Amino acid sequence: MLDLLFTPGIRMSYAIFSVDKSQASKINKILKDDLVSRQSISVRDASALNIDKDVRYVLIEGTDEAIKKAEELFKDTGTKEGEEEAKNIYNKIKSEESDVAQGVGLIFGD
Repeated sequence: MLDLLFTPGIRMSYAIFSVDKSQASKINKILKDDLVSRQSISVRDASALNIDKDVRYVLIEGTDEAIKKAEELFKDTGTKEGEEEAKNIYNKIKSEESDVAQGVGLIFGD
C-alpha cells in the first residue's frame, strides 16, 4: 500500500492491480464489493498509458481497510504492482486525468 495525504490527519492509501485482459470481465464483479466500491477507482488499459502489456490496471485509492479487502478479492484474478511500478502507473493515470480536466476547462472556459 502506498500512502497519500489528502486531508491533514486523514491518511489514504492506494494500490494498483494488473489484470490480464482474459480476466478483465472479473474486474466489475470485484469492484461491486460494498467496501471497495465506496473508494476512488480508475481502470485503464495498459496501452492507453503507453505501456506495452496486455493488461488492465485497476487503481484503488481509499482506506487501508478497503485496500486490504481489494488485495483479497484480486488475489486470484490479478497481481498487485510493486511500489516503484505502482508509482509509475499512478503518475500516468493522474497525468491523464489532469489532461482531461484541462481539456474540459478549455471547452467550457474555466
